[in-house]
Amino acid sequence: MTPLIKALSTLALVLVLGGSALAQEYVKGEVVKVDAKQQKLTIKHEPLTNLDMPAMTMVFVVAEQGLLDKVKTGQAIEFRADRVNGRITVTGIK
Repeated sequence: MTPLIKALSTLALVLVLGGSALAQEYVKGEVVKVDAKQQKLTIKHEPLTNLDMPAMTMVFVVAEQGLLDKVKTGQAIEFRADRVNGRITVTGIK
């Protein structure tokens, strides 16, 4: 494999792997419960297409404690969720 082809192959792989994280969209939801002690949020949400999940109400682990400071029960939010260490986790909140 020539150096140019190898470089292009590496770039393509980076774009494919990184593209899924970049393409991840925020989803609308409503905070049903905040459990700061357990670092969890219960959210009634729209479909999570990146996780192939329909709209529902469910409990999420929160990636960072600081995200809990941004929300309160009853608040409308936009959030991102992904699988982190096998757990569905809120990774961002607008």
